[in-house]
Amino acid sequence: MRSGRRLKLTVNETKTRICKLPAESFDFLGYTIGRYWSWPQRRMVLSTRPSVQAIKRLRAKISEATRKHKTLLDVELVVAKLNRMLTGWANYFCRGPVSTAYRHIDKHVQNRLRQWLGGKHKHGGLRHDLYPDDYLHGELGLVRLTARPRNVPWAKA
Repeated sequence: MRSGRRLKLTVNETKTRICKLPAESFDFLGYTIGRYWSWPQRRMVLSTRPSVQAIKRLRAKISEATRKHKTLLDVELVVAKLNRMLTGWANYFCRGPVSTAYRHIDKHVQNRLRQWLGGKHKHGGLRHDLYPDDYLHGELGLVRLTARPRNVPWAKA
C-alpha cells in the first residue's frame, strides 16, 4: 500500500478501548486474549482461548438443532448437523487453552442429544441408561471435542 492512500475506516467508540496487557484481557474475533496459567511451562503466559460469548453462541446453535419440534428428523441427520457444527467451531477455536471450553460443549451436546432422543422415542429425562456416552459417540458417531488433538485443525487434505 502506498503511503499517500488512506483506508477510510471508522473507529467504533463503544467497542474500542485501551487495554493494558498483560494485566487485562480483551475479546477479539471470538477469542479472549489474556494471561493464562500454562501447566507445561509452569508459568503465566499471554495466550488466547474461546470467549464466553463464542461458547454461548455455539450452545444456542446446538440447542436450536435439538429442539423438541425437530424430533421427526432422522437421528443421522441431526448427528451429522451437530458434527459439522462442532468440527467447524473446533477448527476455528483450536488455539490456546481450549480443554475447559471443549468439556463444557461436549457435556452440553451430549445432554441435548439425550433429551432430543428421549423426546423422539417418548422417554422422559436425560436417560443416561438408554443413551450412554459410548452409544452417542460410538454408534451414532457424535464428535467428541475433548478427544481431538490440540492446536491441529481437522481440515481434510
